[in-house]
Amino acid sequence: MTFIFAQINFWDMIMTAGPIPQAIMIILLGFSLLSFTIFFSKFGAFRRARTANQHFLRAFRKTQRLDAMAAAMEQFRAAPLAAVFDSGYNEVARQVNSYQSITNPLALERCLQLGTNEEIARLEKNMSWLATTAAVAPFIGLLGTVIGIIDAFQVLGDATKGAGGIGAVGPGISEALFTTALGLFAAIPAAIMFNYFGNAIKEMGQRMDDYGLEFLNAAERNYGER
Repeated sequence: MTFIFAQINFWDMIMTAGPIPQAIMIILLGFSLLSFTIFFSKFGAFRRARTANQHFLRAFRKTQRLDAMAAAMEQFRAAPLAAVFDSGYNEVARQVNSYQSITNPLALERCLQLGTNEEIARLEKNMSWLATTAAVAPFIGLLGTVIGIIDAFQVLGDATKGAGGIGAVGPGISEALFTTALGLFAAIPAAIMFNYFGNAIKEMGQRMDDYGLEFLNAAERNYGER
Protein backbone atom coordinates (compact mmCIF):
# COMPACT_ATOMS: atom_id res chain seq x y z
CA MET A 1 0.00 0.00 0.00
CA THR A 2 2.85 2.38 0.90
CA PHE A 3 4.58 1.50 -2.39
CA ILE A 4 1.41 2.29 -4.39
CA PHE A 5 0.98 5.71 -2.79
CA ALA A 6 4.68 6.45 -3.30
CA GLN A 7 4.17 6.03 -7.06
CA ILE A 8 1.34 8.60 -7.18
CA ASN A 9 2.25 12.23 -7.81
CA PHE A 10 -0.72 14.03 -6.31
CA TRP A 11 0.57 17.47 -7.27
CA ASP A 12 0.84 16.50 -10.95
CA MET A 13 -2.65 15.04 -10.75
CA ILE A 14 -4.01 18.38 -9.55
CA MET A 15 -2.05 20.46 -12.06
CA THR A 16 -2.98 18.33 -15.08
CA ALA A 17 -6.66 18.06 -14.22
CA GLY A 18 -9.31 19.93 -16.18
CA PRO A 19 -10.57 23.30 -14.95
CA ILE A 20 -13.72 21.97 -13.24
CA PRO A 21 -12.03 19.02 -11.42
CA GLN A 22 -9.16 21.33 -10.52
CA ALA A 23 -11.57 23.87 -9.00
CA ILE A 24 -13.26 21.09 -7.03
CA MET A 25 -9.90 19.86 -5.73
CA ILE A 26 -8.94 23.37 -4.63
CA ILE A 27 -12.29 23.83 -2.86
CA LEU A 28 -11.85 20.53 -1.01
CA LEU A 29 -8.30 21.39 -0.01
CA GLY A 30 -9.61 24.73 1.24
CA PHE A 31 -12.28 22.99 3.35
CA SER A 32 -9.66 20.66 4.78
CA LEU A 33 -7.28 23.51 5.63
CA LEU A 34 -10.11 25.48 7.26
CA SER A 35 -11.13 22.48 9.36
CA PHE A 36 -7.63 21.91 10.71
CA THR A 37 -7.20 25.64 11.37
CA ILE A 38 -10.42 25.63 13.42
CA PHE A 39 -9.30 22.47 15.22
CA PHE A 40 -5.96 23.84 16.39
CA SER A 41 -7.51 27.19 17.32
CA LYS A 42 -10.32 25.62 19.35
CA PHE A 43 -8.09 22.98 20.91
CA GLY A 44 -5.84 25.69 22.34
CA ALA A 45 -8.82 27.81 23.40
CA PHE A 46 -10.49 24.92 25.25
CA ARG A 47 -7.27 23.97 26.99
CA ARG A 48 -6.78 27.55 28.20
CA ALA A 49 -10.44 27.77 29.25
CA ARG A 50 -10.22 24.58 31.33
CA THR A 51 -7.08 25.79 33.08
CA ALA A 52 -8.56 29.23 33.71
CA ASN A 53 -11.77 27.66 35.05
CA GLN A 54 -9.78 25.60 37.55
CA HIS A 55 -7.95 28.70 38.81
CA PHE A 56 -11.18 30.67 39.01
CA LEU A 57 -13.04 27.96 40.93
CA ARG A 58 -10.16 27.55 43.36
CA ALA A 59 -10.20 31.28 44.12
CA PHE A 60 -14.00 31.45 44.29
CA ARG A 61 -14.31 28.56 46.73
CA LYS A 62 -11.52 29.96 48.84
CA THR A 63 -13.02 33.44 49.25
CA GLN A 64 -16.79 32.79 49.08
CA ARG A 65 -17.21 36.59 49.22
CA LEU A 66 -18.76 37.86 46.00
CA ASP A 67 -17.50 41.43 46.45
CA ALA A 68 -13.95 40.21 47.04
CA MET A 69 -14.18 37.95 43.99
CA ALA A 70 -15.51 40.80 41.87
CA ALA A 71 -12.52 42.94 42.84
CA ALA A 72 -10.13 40.24 41.59
CA MET A 73 -11.92 39.41 38.35
CA GLU A 74 -9.35 40.92 35.95
CA GLN A 75 -6.99 37.98 36.45
CA PHE A 76 -9.68 35.43 35.55
CA ARG A 77 -11.06 36.91 32.30
CA ALA A 78 -9.97 33.87 30.28
CA ALA A 79 -12.33 31.62 32.29
CA PRO A 80 -15.85 31.06 30.89
CA LEU A 81 -17.01 30.79 34.49
CA ALA A 82 -15.87 34.38 35.02
CA ALA A 83 -18.42 35.56 32.46
CA VAL A 84 -21.14 33.64 34.30
CA PHE A 85 -19.98 35.25 37.54
CA ASP A 86 -20.19 38.71 35.97
CA SER A 87 -23.77 38.09 34.80
CA GLY A 88 -24.82 36.93 38.25
CA TYR A 89 -22.92 39.54 40.23
CA ASN A 90 -24.35 42.42 38.21
CA GLU A 91 -27.86 41.25 39.14
CA VAL A 92 -26.83 40.75 42.77
CA ALA A 93 -25.40 44.27 42.91
CA ARG A 94 -28.56 45.72 41.37
CA GLN A 95 -30.83 44.02 43.89
CA VAL A 96 -28.60 44.75 46.89
CA ASN A 97 -28.25 48.42 45.95
CA SER A 98 -32.04 48.71 45.67
CA TYR A 99 -33.24 46.46 48.49
CA GLN A 100 -30.13 45.68 50.62
CA SER A 101 -30.64 41.97 49.94
CA ILE A 102 -31.55 39.49 47.19
CA THR A 103 -35.31 39.74 46.82
CA ASN A 104 -35.76 38.07 43.43
CA PRO A 105 -33.80 34.78 43.19
CA LEU A 106 -35.55 33.87 39.92
CA ALA A 107 -34.17 36.98 38.22
CA LEU A 108 -30.70 35.99 39.44
CA GLU A 109 -31.13 32.47 38.07
CA ARG A 110 -32.17 33.88 34.69
CA CYS A 111 -29.12 36.15 34.57
CA LEU A 112 -26.83 33.22 35.35
CA GLN A 113 -28.49 31.17 32.60
CA LEU A 114 -28.10 34.02 30.12
CA GLY A 115 -24.42 34.29 30.99
CA THR A 116 -24.03 30.55 30.45
CA ASN A 117 -25.85 30.70 27.11
CA GLU A 118 -23.64 33.55 25.92
CA GLU A 119 -20.50 31.61 26.77
CA ILE A 120 -21.78 28.47 25.05
CA ALA A 121 -22.57 30.52 21.94
CA ARG A 122 -19.01 31.88 22.01
CA LEU A 123 -17.56 28.38 22.38
CA GLU A 124 -19.68 27.17 19.46
CA LYS A 125 -18.26 29.79 17.11
CA ASN A 126 -17.09 28.23 13.80
CA MET A 127 -18.57 24.84 14.71
CA SER A 128 -20.96 25.23 11.77
CA TRP A 129 -17.97 25.17 9.40
CA LEU A 130 -16.93 21.77 10.74
CA ALA A 131 -20.47 20.46 10.36
CA THR A 132 -20.72 21.87 6.84
CA THR A 133 -17.40 20.34 5.83
CA ALA A 134 -18.37 16.93 7.22
CA ALA A 135 -21.73 16.99 5.43
CA VAL A 136 -20.86 18.62 2.10
CA ALA A 137 -17.26 17.61 1.29
CA PRO A 138 -18.09 13.99 0.28
CA PHE A 139 -20.74 15.23 -2.17
CA ILE A 140 -18.36 17.80 -3.65
CA GLY A 141 -15.81 15.03 -4.10
CA LEU A 142 -18.50 12.83 -5.66
CA LEU A 143 -19.34 15.62 -8.09
CA GLY A 144 -15.72 15.73 -9.17
CA THR A 145 -15.75 11.95 -9.56
CA VAL A 146 -18.85 12.05 -11.76
CA ILE A 147 -17.38 14.77 -13.97
CA GLY A 148 -14.10 12.87 -14.25
CA ILE A 149 -15.82 9.61 -15.19
CA ILE A 150 -17.93 11.40 -17.81
CA ASP A 151 -14.74 12.79 -19.34
CA ALA A 152 -13.14 9.34 -19.20
CA PHE A 153 -16.07 7.76 -21.02
CA GLN A 154 -15.85 10.44 -23.69
CA VAL A 155 -12.18 9.56 -24.16
CA LEU A 156 -13.12 5.88 -24.24
CA GLY A 157 -15.70 6.60 -26.94
CA ASP A 158 -13.04 8.34 -29.03
CA ALA A 159 -10.70 5.40 -28.46
CA THR A 160 -13.23 2.97 -29.91
CA LYS A 161 -13.28 5.11 -33.06
CA GLY A 162 -9.54 5.01 -33.34
CA ALA A 163 -8.96 8.52 -32.06
CA GLY A 164 -6.97 7.45 -29.05
CA GLY A 165 -5.63 4.56 -27.03
CA ILE A 166 -7.42 2.82 -24.21
CA GLY A 167 -4.58 3.93 -21.93
CA ALA A 168 -5.83 7.51 -22.22
CA VAL A 169 -8.78 6.61 -19.98
CA GLY A 170 -6.60 5.81 -16.95
CA PRO A 171 -5.56 9.35 -15.97
CA GLY A 172 -9.17 10.56 -16.14
CA ILE A 173 -10.34 7.74 -13.85
CA SER A 174 -7.49 8.48 -11.44
CA GLU A 175 -8.41 12.16 -11.26
CA ALA A 176 -12.05 11.25 -10.73
CA LEU A 177 -11.30 8.93 -7.83
CA PHE A 178 -8.79 11.40 -6.40
CA THR A 179 -11.55 13.98 -5.89
CA THR A 180 -13.54 11.40 -3.92
CA ALA A 181 -10.49 10.73 -1.75
CA LEU A 182 -10.04 14.46 -1.16
CA GLY A 183 -13.68 14.79 -0.18
CA LEU A 184 -13.34 11.99 2.37
CA PHE A 185 -10.04 13.42 3.62
CA ALA A 186 -11.80 16.71 4.33
CA ALA A 187 -15.03 15.22 5.71
CA ILE A 188 -13.81 12.48 8.06
CA PRO A 189 -11.51 14.66 10.23
CA ALA A 190 -14.15 17.42 10.26
CA ALA A 191 -16.78 14.98 11.57
CA ILE A 192 -14.40 13.74 14.28
CA MET A 193 -13.53 17.32 15.25
CA PHE A 194 -17.20 18.34 15.37
CA ASN A 195 -18.08 15.46 17.70
CA TYR A 196 -15.01 16.06 19.88
CA PHE A 197 -15.71 19.76 20.38
CA GLY A 198 -19.44 19.13 20.68
CA ASN A 199 -18.77 16.90 23.68
CA ALA A 200 -16.29 19.42 25.09
CA ILE A 201 -18.88 22.22 24.80
CA LYS A 202 -21.53 20.03 26.44
CA GLU A 203 -19.14 19.30 29.32
CA MET A 204 -18.25 23.00 29.66
CA GLY A 205 -21.93 23.94 29.66
CA GLN A 206 -22.60 21.44 32.44
CA ARG A 207 -19.76 22.90 34.48
CA MET A 208 -21.20 26.39 34.04
CA ASP A 209 -24.65 25.17 35.13
CA ASP A 210 -23.10 23.57 38.21
CA TYR A 211 -21.20 26.74 38.97
CA GLY A 212 -24.45 28.69 38.72
CA LEU A 213 -25.75 26.63 41.66
CA GLU A 214 -22.60 27.40 43.64
CA PHE A 215 -23.03 31.09 42.87
CA LEU A 216 -26.64 31.02 44.06
CA ASN A 217 -25.57 29.42 47.33
CA ALA A 218 -22.83 32.00 47.84
CA ALA A 219 -25.18 34.87 46.97
CA GLU A 220 -27.74 33.60 49.47
CA ARG A 221 -25.12 33.35 52.21
CA ASN A 222 -23.75 36.82 51.42
CA TYR A 223 -26.90 38.78 50.65
CA GLY A 224 -29.91 36.62 51.43
CA GLU A 225 -32.88 38.08 53.27
CA ARG A 226 -32.59 37.83 57.05
